[in-house]
Amino acid sequence: MPQRMSQKDQEILSIIQELTKAVRCCRQDGICCEDISVTQFTILDAIAGCRELDMTMLSKVLSVDKSTTTRLVAPLIRRNLVVKEKSRKDLRMVLLKLTKEGRTAHQRIHQCLVSFVRAIQAEIPYDKKEMSIEGVRVFLRALQNVSERHPENHDN
Repeated sequence: MPQRMSQKDQEILSIIQELTKAVRCCRQDGICCEDISVTQFTILDAIAGCRELDMTMLSKVLSVDKSTTTRLVAPLIRRNLVVKEKSRKDLRMVLLKLTKEGRTAHQRIHQCLVSFVRAIQAEIPYDKKEMSIEGVRVFLRALQNVSERHPENHDN
């Protein structure tokens, strides 16, 4: 016989469902700005921060395997935002660099995201900003901890 959900359990489940809907724009396939996903922006941002980045390091930044990293980078290469180059130090290593168009796109998307984040902050009452941010961090840590212990509950 299935366990009954308490009112608090139902409230937390409802919050998770609403969060899932609310952050849909931030999922890998969701578009944030300029027809770029948040994951693609993360790639552009990581490369911009280093000037060049090898695929192994990018895999670590994204917390995905190398084949997934290759698949995620491919659309940025097709759009001429990122280029692959062989490392001069180690010919087996592939480095990623932003093109001129990639640097420009990164700056525009960054500004778009700054506006988005500021709009979110404007919706939170001033006296509740810190408490809200800390509450979300605590909740997120709890979700991550439980997800790590129970991988069957997610599809990553």
